[in-house]
Amino acid sequence: MSLMTSDAAAVAASPAAPGVETEAKPLMRGWLHTGMFPAVVIAGLVLMAFTDSTRARVACGVYVLTACLLFGVSAVYHRGTWGPRGEAILRRLDHANIFLIIAGTYTPLTVLLLPASTGRTLLWAVWIAAAAGIAFRVFWVGAPRWLYTPCYIAMGWAAVFFLPDFLHTGGIAVLVLVIVGGLLYSVGGVIYGIKRPNPSPRFFGFHEVFHSLTLAAFVAHYVGISLAAYSHRG
Repeated sequence: MSLMTSDAAAVAASPAAPGVETEAKPLMRGWLHTGMFPAVVIAGLVLMAFTDSTRARVACGVYVLTACLLFGVSAVYHRGTWGPRGEAILRRLDHANIFLIIAGTYTPLTVLLLPASTGRTLLWAVWIAAAAGIAFRVFWVGAPRWLYTPCYIAMGWAAVFFLPDFLHTGGIAVLVLVIVGGLLYSVGGVIYGIKRPNPSPRFFGFHEVFHSLTLAAFVAHYVGISLAAYSHRG
């Protein structure tokens, strides 16, 4: 993933390198996403069973796949103890998956709730933004949190311009769930960026608070997308 030499890459990815966390992991680190992964697989299969067309099923499949990547890679990364090279690779993948889940969440929402031409435009925009964000995180793994965290939040809230369409097509419940999920992701992003609150550095730290909010946000969006998929059948 990097153009650096092996020695240079190892130095850059070492625990002392900028942007790489060196503090001892809280005991709960990674367990939330580890438990969430099988639940996402099962819930994803249920969601796809609700869809009534190949187009909708593919869109929901993209969403489920990006969710599985997010929680699966995060579980492996945060539960394991890795050397410099493994740490660097998994950190890149973990952060790249945040851009993927944002674009992946947009995918069924645009297919199920937006007019075809509008949906295509938004899909192109969010996936191009995701590709750019992934490239940014892959090649600058040590970027400061204050720089890349707002990118996640801004990309997620591009949906604000399409909320009237979500309301018109999906109804008030879908709209509220989309907004609540976005707010939960955003609050989690802020907590990740400022590392506060940090209730128990030994057991359940700021990162676990962040992970808890990502779980709640995913559930909100999953229910909203499921409602949209169900109503789309009619």
